[in-house]
Amino acid sequence: MKQKLKCVLLIDDDEPTNFMSNMILEEADCTNHIQIVQSAKKALDYLSSPIDLHNEQTSHPYPELIFLDINMPAMNGWEFLERYSQLKQNDAQRPIIIMLTTSINPDDQLKAEKTPWIDGFENKPLTSKMVEKVMAKYFQEYQIK
Repeated sequence: MKQKLKCVLLIDDDEPTNFMSNMILEEADCTNHIQIVQSAKKALDYLSSPIDLHNEQTSHPYPELIFLDINMPAMNGWEFLERYSQLKQNDAQRPIIIMLTTSINPDDQLKAEKTPWIDGFENKPLTSKMVEKVMAKYFQEYQIK
């Protein structure tokens, strides 16, 4: 039997982007749950609410993988990471964070490379090849189609 991630969290304010990313993840069949939030604030609420890290049957699984948009209104991806780094969490449970962007600013990639919470930096849109690459690099124990 193929093992899957418990949860992937998509953080992006753009509804069409979330729709397409959701389709890509469903097609990859790499996770049991896809949680989509359209703001960094809602993502922080989701991540800081009580979650049972050991119970897969919970309606609120903790993500093992996060795809994070940089440019969002109210709180951007960088501001999200600042606040996220202040959440109390077990390092063993820390999700892999992949920053997704349409930005062509090279400073964003340099900043991402220097930010310890960011595990990867990719250009939008999310693709099946990108999901395969992330799964192969960070989740070797899991398999995807």
